[in-house]
Amino acid sequence: MKYLVIFDKAEDGTFWAQVPDLPGCFSSGDTIEEAKKNIVEAIELHIEGLREEGRPIPKPETQADFVMVA
Repeated sequence: MKYLVIFDKAEDGTFWAQVPDLPGCFSSGDTIEEAKKNIVEAIELHIEGLREEGRPIPKPETQADFVMVA
């Protein structure tokens, strides 16, 4: 599955990652590369936990795009 991940740079320079289609699934890292690596692990663990609890796995539906403004 391919989930949209939102990355935000915190005031301290670290990167925060969250997955809109998986509420409560988030991670962080000192660099964006580290945050990407960590969020993959967080997604895998999140889905594993949902399966163990017998809960449905949310389908990736959130989309993002850029728009131009004047």
